[in-house]
Amino acid sequence: MSTPPKVHRFTDMRRLVQRLRDDLNGGGQDFVLLYAYNGTGKTRLSMAFKDAGKKKTKRPFRAGDRAGQPLVIDETVGDTLYFNAFTEDLFSWDNDLEKDSERRLHINTDSTFFKGLKELALDERIGHYLARYADFLFDIDYDRWTVSFRKGEAQHIKVSRGEENIFIWCVFMAICERVIDGAESYQWVKHLYIDDPITSLDDNNAIAVASDLAKLLRRAKGRTRPEAAAPAGPGDADHPPRQVPAPIKAVVSTHHALFFNVVCNELKKDAHKRYFLHRPERGDAYTLRATDDTPFFHHVSMLAEVKQAADAGRLYTYHFNMLRSILEKTATFFGNDDFSACIHGLDDEDLFARALNLLSHGKYDIYQPAEMVEDNKRLFRQILDAFLGRYQFTLPDIFGKTPTMATAQS
Repeated sequence: MSTPPKVHRFTDMRRLVQRLRDDLNGGGQDFVLLYAYNGTGKTRLSMAFKDAGKKKTKRPFRAGDRAGQPLVIDETVGDTLYFNAFTEDLFSWDNDLEKDSERRLHINTDSTFFKGLKELALDERIGHYLARYADFLFDIDYDRWTVSFRKGEAQHIKVSRGEENIFIWCVFMAICERVIDGAESYQWVKHLYIDDPITSLDDNNAIAVASDLAKLLRRAKGRTRPEAAAPAGPGDADHPPRQVPAPIKAVVSTHHALFFNVVCNELKKDAHKRYFLHRPERGDAYTLRATDDTPFFHHVSMLAEVKQAADAGRLYTYHFNMLRSILEKTATFFGNDDFSACIHGLDDEDLFARALNLLSHGKYDIYQPAEMVEDNKRLFRQILDAFLGRYQFTLPDIFGKTPTMATAQS
C-alpha cells in the first residue's frame, strides 16, 4: 500500500505564501499548481504572494521624474506580475448613457500592470490570442486609454462579461510575452501568479486557455538575459554578451477541474508541485495536500469536509450547498438529470430532495457561518448517510488522517 501524500499545515496565510515561494526559489520547482474550490481565499493568497515580493530600494533621479524630486528616490519594487479579480477591475465601462452609441472600456493607467503598454505595440498579439477564443474585434485608443469593440458592421458594442474577461486575459498574455522577451518596463518581473483566468468560459475555451498558458509558462521558465557586462576592452564589439538563465517562475490557482487537469497534463514533464489547497472550516489555517499522480477532484474533498463536519456535529448552513454540489456531480457522472436521483433509502425521497433543494438555495455567508438548527442537522445526516450507504468513496487525507472508506454513521 502506497504512503498517503503528506499534508502541510499553515497557521496563517503568511506562512503559506512563504512555502509557495520556497518551492519556487530554492525548492527546484518551475511552477506551483493549486486546486481549491471557491471560498478558500485564492484571490487573497495571490495578493499576499505579490506583497511578499515587494522590497524598498533607492535609485537616482532620472529623466521623466517629477521636478523637485530628490537626487536619490525611495522606491518600492515588486517581483510578481499577477492576474486575478483585481486585474479585471483595472478596466471599467463607459456605457455612453446619454447617446447610447459609443460604449468604451476604460483602462486604469495608474497601475504598473500597464507600464509601457503603449510602447510595446501589443495590439497584434492581443488579437492573435483573442481570435482563438472569440469572434469580436477591438481597437485601443492610446490617447484616451479606452478600448472599443466591434463585430461585423456593429461598432462600439457592449460585449458580455465573459467576453470582457477573455479580452483582459488576452492583454495579460500579450504583456507576458513582452516580459519574457525582456521588455525594459517589466525587468522587475521574476514571478507570475495566475488565479482563475477562465471565469465564464465554456469547456472548449477553458481547454484552449489552459493549453496556451502552459506554452507561455514553458517559455517563461526558459527565459535568458545578457550576462552583466564587464568593462569594455579591445575587440569586445565582436563578441556579444553571453546569455544566462533568468527564469520566470509561476503559481497557477483555480477552482475549475477541467482547467486544472489540462494545465497539469501540459506541464507534467516540467519541474512542478501540484497541491490541493484547503481551508478547514473556513478558519485562518490552511493545508496543502500534494496531488502527485492525478489532479485532485474537488467534490471528493468537499465530501471529506462534509463527512468530518457531520461526524463532529459542527454543521453550518453552507454545508447544504456543499452537499447539493456533491450530489449534482455524482448524478452527472451516472448520467442522471437531477441530483434527486442520488438520494436513496429514505421514506420519502422526493420530500428530502425538495427539502435539500430549498435549504441549499439560502443566502448563506461562508465567512460568517451560522450553525444549523437540530432539525436541519438531523435531515442533513439522513441524506448524507443514505448517500454514503449507496456510493463508496475513499476520502482523501485533507485533515492529516489516514484516508478511509466513507460510510454512513452507525
